[in-house]
Amino acid sequence: MSGDTITMSHAEIDRLSIIESTIHRYITQVAAAKQLKLSVRQVKRLVSNYHSEGPQGLVSKRRGKPSNNRIAYAIRQEALALIRSRYSDFSPTFAHEKLTECHQLSFSVETLRHWMIDAGIWRPKRRKKATTHPERPRRPRLGELIQIDGSPHDWFEGRSAPCTLIVFIDDATGRLMSLRFSPTETTQSYMETLSEYLGLYGRPAALYSDKHSIFRVNHVDHESELTQFTRALKTLDIEPIHANTPQAKGRVERANKTLQDRLVKEMRLNGINTIAEANEYLPTFMADYNQRFSVPAKNPQDAHRPVLHKALELTQIFTLHHTRKLTKNLALQFKSTQYQLLGHGQGYRLRGAKITVCETFTGEVTLFHEGKEMLYKVLAQGEKAIALEDEKTVRPLVDAVMSKQQRTPQWKPPIDHPWKRTYDQAAHSRT
Repeated sequence: MSGDTITMSHAEIDRLSIIESTIHRYITQVAAAKQLKLSVRQVKRLVSNYHSEGPQGLVSKRRGKPSNNRIAYAIRQEALALIRSRYSDFSPTFAHEKLTECHQLSFSVETLRHWMIDAGIWRPKRRKKATTHPERPRRPRLGELIQIDGSPHDWFEGRSAPCTLIVFIDDATGRLMSLRFSPTETTQSYMETLSEYLGLYGRPAALYSDKHSIFRVNHVDHESELTQFTRALKTLDIEPIHANTPQAKGRVERANKTLQDRLVKEMRLNGINTIAEANEYLPTFMADYNQRFSVPAKNPQDAHRPVLHKALELTQIFTLHHTRKLTKNLALQFKSTQYQLLGHGQGYRLRGAKITVCETFTGEVTLFHEGKEMLYKVLAQGEKAIALEDEKTVRPLVDAVMSKQQRTPQWKPPIDHPWKRTYDQAAHSRT
């Protein structure tokens, strides 16, 4: 209040008019209590305050004073000190979880958000311009549609080389089904993750992926051909579906962003520095993630189907399959190596037959003809062909080459090496 001026809120101005109407007997105190949503006893107290102090008696005595429910200053300082020392790059929501679970501090997320903004630790994000994409409703059952993707990232924040996280997430529930760290995004990493998935849950109805060459042959003249991973899916009766845009498989894309924030920080707090340690920790992280973020499916029935193939058959399915044609001598060539079939005599029936070459990721080879394994011996073995690389595998390959070159001492030719001889010396030696 300054001079004769009284500062009142809109609610207090409304209260003033009702109390004055009560005093002038335009309305009863009971009616005033109903309008103000107070008890009659409180209205009598307000009337008494008005008689003794005038309009000033209706102004809250707590204005300008700290709230009785205000959190102690020491708790605020303790929380900010912990954030600065351990959680400086955490979002307010994630930092609040850690302070609540690990340090038993109790306050709301919004309170912590304001503290972090006032202390300059967190900068509020600007609202992005809304972009509209047609919303697709979730599938009703767990296991009907599994979205899959690889997320290359510096997961260990420089403590180890950047790698890729293979993510399998259920469309119906948003539940993380399988996670697996791999040096790069390859057919092998997806096959290993799918093999682990089948052992845990069974066969899903469909897998939803992008158009990476692991999942789809993108050459115009070979679009009808199957990749190694898609061939394995067809064998297992799992339908492959390819998204036209990243937004179409938005659930796994959003999960990747969350994982690149939360999982990175959790591994830092737990001292995890290698792919092996990270893969061992992933089940613990998934259980906590799913408890926080997954939602119940609309239909409680599980759409997963049992795996019908035996363990040995699954091993053969998750290998690289190639087709070769037998020569008249019942031999074939695969990757600069000649293989000769055994125990078939002249083998007239098999001449020109198509043989399926199953190659494991460790280089072991098995030959099949019409589903039957064929015995063989190796006749000749040449140098391995240079493997093809894509944009997701070339970076770790170059890093490995540079590391090898740095470890290998540089060779210097001796003083009398022909490279160091001048043209005149070489001409003199020839004469």
